Amino acid sequence: MLNDLTTKKDIRTFSVCPENLTGEKGKGGMAVTGTASNCARDLGQGWKVNPFIVLKGKETAVLADIKGQGAIKHIWITDSAAKGRLLILRIYFDGHKNPAVEAPLSDFFANAEHTEYRQLSSLAMCFNPGRGMNCYFEMPYFKGFRIELENIDERDCNVYYQIDCEEKVIPENSLYFHAQFRRVNPLPYKEVYTILDNIKGNGHYVGTYMHWGVKSNGWWGEGEIKFYIDGDTDFPSICGTGTEDYFCGAYNFDVGGQYREFTTPYAGMYKVRGTDGIYYSQRYFNMYRWHITDPIYFKEDIKVTIQALGWRSGGRYLPLQDDISSVAYWYSDTLDDEYPEFPSYDDLELIMG
Repeated sequence: MLNDLTTKKDIRTFSVCPENLTGEKGKGGMAVTGTASNCARDLGQGWKVNPFIVLKGKETAVLADIKGQGAIKHIWITDSAAKGRLLILRIYFDGHKNPAVEAPLSDFFANAEHTEYRQLSSLAMCFNPGRGMNCYFEMPYFKGFRIELENIDERDCNVYYQIDCEEKVIPENSLYFHAQFRRVNPLPYKEVYTILDNIKGNGHYVGTYMHWGVKSNGWWGEGEIKFYIDGDTDFPSICGTGTEDYFCGAYNFDVGGQYREFTTPYAGMYKVRGTDGIYYSQRYFNMYRWHITDPIYFKEDIKVTIQALGWRSGGRYLPLQDDISSVAYWYSDTLDDEYPEFPSYDDLELIMG
């Protein structure tokens, strides 16, 4: 916030990137050999010698491994992967063996198929020309953090990134940031889609990204989102009224007989891909909802689901069998949650009509 810029702070700002892999003070731009050595051959040290890494096919790179106390404030990254979901992002906090963040890089930044540009302008995530992915969720750590990026493709790709951090004392009640990816294709008939489940601890839910592939003609977004909080069983404490309503739109996102893409600070349906015709199948929707000013608090546990409903004859709802994936974002006081088994290459692949 702008009013937070007017007071003194006991903070050291640093960033990790290929030109300063450790984030150390006064250690940036020191490479004498690197990925741009040939380009800088007439200029030498200090002249953009190592601006990116080459991530080999079927290998994992450590983007950052930092010890100390503080918080990640911003992540910028871009890549040359041939399509989305070929790079897997994992973030570990305080030496924990399991990642708190595990998602395809593209989905984490709210853009499953990130090779086709649309502007995303929000407070938590931005997707800028031509493939600039940005995250502004703060991620506190007490002892340190490690960020890994796995390439599940056979081909090498280039990765440029900068992780902006603050070294500082953080309050004892600071919570850990989490993000979890899920995908079901197709959704079994009459089953609900689970966005998040088996999450324990005390914290708050702060966001949802969904990539929704429609496999039936007609309007597809009648389903209700449900938040089961602190022991809710058959019925939730929070029940929405429709998919487009949860993502802060209305009436099918339909303006003048066409889907209207939109991106705002807190919610958006910013990219529609696929066939022509508003209510035809084989269309793919990218939607986000950030609970920044309205977090959903839980003290013991939380579960989040959404129905997939369209229309059939006689004014009846039709349970859909769509291609649905999501990333859930939340903060909690534990790192002990067990995530579902991560999907295989084939289970991740986006095959769009």
